[in-house]
Amino acid sequence: MRHYGQLTSAERGALFHREPAEFGLDSDVRTLGTALGATLYSPATRTRLASDIRKQAAAGVVSMVLCLEDSISDADVPGGEDNLVRQLGELHRDVPAGTLPLLFVRVRTPEQITDLTTRLGPATALLAGYVLPKFTAGSGPAFLEALTAAEVLCGRRLLAMPVLESPVLLHLETRAQALADTARLVEKYRDRIPALRIGVTDFCAAYGLRRTPDMTAYDVKLVASVIADVVNVFGRADGTGVTVTGPVWEYFRPQERIFKPQLRTSPFSYRGMERLRHQLIQRDLDGLVQEIALDRANGLLGKTCIHPSHTPVVHALSVVSHEEYSDARDILGTGPDGGGVLRSAYTNKMNEVKPHRAWAQRTLLRAEVFGVAREGVDFVDFLTAQSVRTA
Repeated sequence: MRHYGQLTSAERGALFHREPAEFGLDSDVRTLGTALGATLYSPATRTRLASDIRKQAAAGVVSMVLCLEDSISDADVPGGEDNLVRQLGELHRDVPAGTLPLLFVRVRTPEQITDLTTRLGPATALLAGYVLPKFTAGSGPAFLEALTAAEVLCGRRLLAMPVLESPVLLHLETRAQALADTARLVEKYRDRIPALRIGVTDFCAAYGLRRTPDMTAYDVKLVASVIADVVNVFGRADGTGVTVTGPVWEYFRPQERIFKPQLRTSPFSYRGMERLRHQLIQRDLDGLVQEIALDRANGLLGKTCIHPSHTPVVHALSVVSHEEYSDARDILGTGPDGGGVLRSAYTNKMNEVKPHRAWAQRTLLRAEVFGVAREGVDFVDFLTAQSVRTA
C-alpha cells in the first residue's frame, strides 16, 4: 500500500515532485510508525464493518483501529468480538492481500489478544496487530506477553500500539517515574512498537475537562504539559525515540463558535477555492488544521481520527513540501561530519547543519512515505485532490 494510492498516476504526477513509496506489514517499525498517518477508529460492532474497511481503503485510509474498548459498551463486547471475527473472515476470503489498510484491534484485556488470534485463524493474516489501552509499566507486560504468545499462535509478527492515557501518567506526583518506567518497558519491545498513542480524552476526563472546537489540545495547559513530557521521554532524536501520534479531534459537525476561523483566506482565494475553505470551517476542520500544525511543532506525527472527513486533512498536511525537502537534502548533503550554516535554497532562512540534522533525517523519512510536493503545490491542492467530504 501507499499514501495517495487512490489517485491515478496522472493525478499523482501533477502533485508530487517525489511520489510516496510503498510499505506494508513487513516494513520496519520505524517506517510504519511514520506511515500511519490518519488512523481511523471504528467500533467493532458495526454491522457493515467489512464494507466500511473496503470503502475507507478505496478513499486512501492506510491505517484503521477496530475498537472493542471505549467506543462500545461493556454489554456489547461479546457481540463485538463475534462481529469482528465474522467480518474479518469475510474480508480474508474476498479481498486480495495488500489492498486493505493496516488493521489493528483495540482490546480491553490481555486475554482478548490470544483469544481473538485463535478465533480469527487464517484471517489473522489481515491484522497488523493490537492497540493496548491504559498502558503503563504495571499493565503493559501482560499485554505484551499476550502479544508474544499470539505471534506463536499465528506464526507471524504482530505489532503493538500502546495508548498512554492513565492518570498515573498525568498526575504531577507520579508522572516522571511512571513515564520513565513505561519507557523501559517500551524499549524492551521496541521492535514490535511502531508508535505510541496519547489518550487526551482520558486525560481531560480525569479533571472533568473538554476542549471546544475553537481550541486545540495545546490550549488545555494540563494536557499540553503531559504531551510535552511524553515527547521529552519518548520522542528523542538520539536513536531511542518512537513515533508519538497526535490526539483525537472530536468534532465533525458544525458547532456554535465564539472565535474567528483559524484558516487564512489567501491560500484558497487566489485559486478560487473559497468554497473549500468554507466547508472546512463549517465542519470545524480549521481547528483540526491548526492542531495538526501544533502536533508537528511539538514532535507528534499522525493522528487518531474518529471521522472519515478528518483523514484527508491529516494526509494533506503530512506531505513534505518542496521547500522542506530542499532544506533537508541540503543539510544532509554536507555529510555526517558537516557543519556550519547554509542559506536555504528558497533564500528565506538559515539551515544550521548540526542542530537541524535530526530534523532533516525525520523529514526525509516522512518524504519517503508521504511523498514530496511539486514546487508551488500545497495542502490546498492535496485536499482538493482527495475530494474533502461535505456530508
